[in-house]
Amino acid sequence: MKIAFDLNGVVRDIFLKTEQVYTKFYLEDVDDEISSEYDENKDEWVEKNDSSPFEYGMDLPVKSMNLIDHFKFESQDELYNFFYVDFPMQIFGHSPSISANTFNILNDLYTKLRDDNEVYIISDEMGKSKPATLFFLSKYGSLIENIKFYSNTTLLNTFNEFDIIITSNPSLFSLSNLNKKIIKVKTTYNEDLKSDYTINDLSELESVLVNLNLI
Repeated sequence: MKIAFDLNGVVRDIFLKTEQVYTKFYLEDVDDEISSEYDENKDEWVEKNDSSPFEYGMDLPVKSMNLIDHFKFESQDELYNFFYVDFPMQIFGHSPSISANTFNILNDLYTKLRDDNEVYIISDEMGKSKPATLFFLSKYGSLIENIKFYSNTTLLNTFNEFDIIITSNPSLFSLSNLNKKIIKVKTTYNEDLKSDYTINDLSELESVLVNLNLI
């Protein structure tokens, strides 16, 4: 069997870190740009506030993967730059794991599965989030050597490659069929989606794998 552990929402909590980075750089450290202009009525130079009228803010918790609804930006391009150009290492590299013992559980499951199965970590990544993600896995000591990145364009091919996927990603649930098994890790953004099995976190996964005769 080929078994895939999806990263975000299963192993890594990117939205907690996103909230911290967004707060620091868009809500706390915003300095209005001040310039001067000549006021003919007053016959003098006066200060002019050049700050954008756009109001940044957050709508949490994240309940959909349309992230611009939750982290406010003026455009999708600005959102993309935030995640994948300006702060990918801070967000994807330095995010916390889901819990303090997540990687202990993950590595233990890997050692129990690896002799009879191919075990992968998969992750939805773009641009500079890829090296940041490799840093994250190294930092936490992941033992899983097979790593596969996917995107919207490779989503179907990635899904078809595996027999069992442990994921929180709503995009993967829409591809579910009788030949694949999805094990859903429940989050605020996938609560209403159906799957073969549902767990709250990786600590509950071993009993599911025992039921599937994989351990």
